Amino acid sequence: MFKANKFDIKQMGLIGASVLGLILLLMYMQGSFEHKVSPGSAKPAPLESIAKYKTAVVSNTAIDDMFAWPGTVRSRSVASIAPKIAARILEIKVNIGDKVSKGDVIARLDDRDIRAKENEALAALAGANAQANRAAADAQRISSLYKQEAATRENLDNVQAQAKTAQASVNQAQSAVNGVRTFLDDAVLRAPFSGVIVAKLKEAGDMGLIGEPVVTMQTAQDMRLEVSVPSQCATRLISGMQVTVRIDNLGSALTANIDEIAPEIDPQTRSQLIKIKLPEVKDLQPGYLGWLDQACEQHQALLIPNSAVIRVGQLESVKVVNKNEVSLRHIRTAKMFADKIEVISGLRAGETVVINP
Repeated sequence: MFKANKFDIKQMGLIGASVLGLILLLMYMQGSFEHKVSPGSAKPAPLESIAKYKTAVVSNTAIDDMFAWPGTVRSRSVASIAPKIAARILEIKVNIGDKVSKGDVIARLDDRDIRAKENEALAALAGANAQANRAAADAQRISSLYKQEAATRENLDNVQAQAKTAQASVNQAQSAVNGVRTFLDDAVLRAPFSGVIVAKLKEAGDMGLIGEPVVTMQTAQDMRLEVSVPSQCATRLISGMQVTVRIDNLGSALTANIDEIAPEIDPQTRSQLIKIKLPEVKDLQPGYLGWLDQACEQHQALLIPNSAVIRVGQLESVKVVNKNEVSLRHIRTAKMFADKIEVISGLRAGETVVINP
């Protein structure tokens, strides 16, 4: 028969006491030894003196619903640089974002055919010059003989006419050379003004076609923010109206004026294009992302001072005054409007809340 010694009995007693203590602790944490109170506002406490508290009345106010419409910074001066002749593109010397000065080379086209035509035109010019020189010499010689009465007037008139015809051929050949050289100039695309490259539409090796842009560039001055605004909100905007815009790359808000409103509505997006003239700002570049802040609609909101809200973690509450009593009430808030905050649940218009010091 098993017989426990004193040490085993003592150890079992300690284990039993530990288990009992743990059970009692769990019961205490569950509130088994306390009087339970149903959920709701905390029990009102007497307000010693209403005069010692700073209070505010919950107001029902019409609030503008603010929207932010995205747009792109663009220059008023935009140029699409396209070939005037059809030729393969040998090289494009710029990339998006590059700054160029007026006259800088943008791209070069294959001009081998034009060079061949130039050589032909130069050869024709040389032949015309040689013929003109012979005709001029003949006219000079016959004129001398005519003065010596060794040639007739008819001979003189003939050689002078031949000299004029030969000179006309020279002029025509020179015009042909000039025309070919104009085509050579067209084989080099240059910047029409100083600005920034904002789009690269072709690559070296592509076929350059007449009127098809190779690159697009803009000036870095006279900037506008172009925004597509839903038509129901665009009706609130008028030309010359002052608005607030934000440029992401600058990290600041700017005051600007509406410069132009497109009269037509895009049938797919049901929006109108709004162009806003931006002030001269350092580091402002075409292509930057911007935002137009606009109040489009309104809604009724319950507002209280933000300083009336008591925050503990994610819980928000206020002290509500009712006659001579104050109670703590949980609420839910939304957006801030200056020093006030919108309450979306927990309060009614006309109630009084305590402003915390």
